[in-house]
Amino acid sequence: MQFDTKVAVVIRTDLQAWQKLNVASFLTSGVAAAYPGCIGKPYEDASGTKYLSLIGQPILIYGADGSALARALDRALSRGVTPAVYTEDMFKTTHDAANREAVRAVARADLNLVGIAMRAERKVIDKIVDGLKFHS
Repeated sequence: MQFDTKVAVVIRTDLQAWQKLNVASFLTSGVAAAYPGCIGKPYEDASGTKYLSLIGQPILIYGADGSALARALDRALSRGVTPAVYTEDMFKTTHDAANREAVRAVARADLNLVGIAMRAERKVIDKIVDGLKFHS
């Protein structure tokens, strides 16, 4: 199935494994919150056990260093795409309000980004992540 949109997550490659997983989880929740229509229907197994809904399209995860991550953020914003962001300072906080304050305290050019996620038309995402490779 070909989707009209793409969901892309870009994560800094020098993070520890647990940090990468944490960042990917938080960032995809931002996409789900902004685009509730991308959520599929709940799951149910043959025994009748019910499970939560998931985002109903593939999520492509790319790796980047800090400068490539900043470039992807600039490309997204210049194309009118509002991304979810995760900064290194957010690893030091313990709740959502503190996360927002950590981001609000730093100018965009000075954000120590560790990840971004976005959803947009396929061609737009392709231009934003141009030159990036899938995270390994």
